[in-house]
Amino acid sequence: QLQLVESGGGLVQPGGSLRLSCAASGFTLDYYAIGWFRQAPGKEREGVSCVSSNGNNTNYADSVKGRFTISRDNAKNTVYLQMNSLKPEDTAIYYCARRIFSQCSLTDVPAYDYWGQGTQVTVSS
Repeated sequence: QLQLVESGGGLVQPGGSLRLSCAASGFTLDYYAIGWFRQAPGKEREGVSCVSSNGNNTNYADSVKGRFTISRDNAKNTVYLQMNSLKPEDTAIYYCARRIFSQCSLTDVPAYDYWGQGTQVTVSS
């Protein structure tokens, strides 16, 4: 069964860090770009970051540039999102998703065919 499972979310104070993981099962990540998206209550889903299948190309939303870093370990079939200098406005449910192409794009959402169940990130003092 094809699955993406996120983990690593939680409650953190402003300025803190979290590392999210997206573990794939039932398929090999090697051929697919992977994206991270988030959705806060009452807001539209937002693309946060994506990484190409070989890890050589990444893309970030302006709101997280310089603070978040996406990476992947294809040997572990896992993609990571390192989040530093977290702000209250980063509070959201974070989802990872598989793109049907090897190159990433945060705007071509219909090209993401499988999604995880999400992990809650709350930034609050």
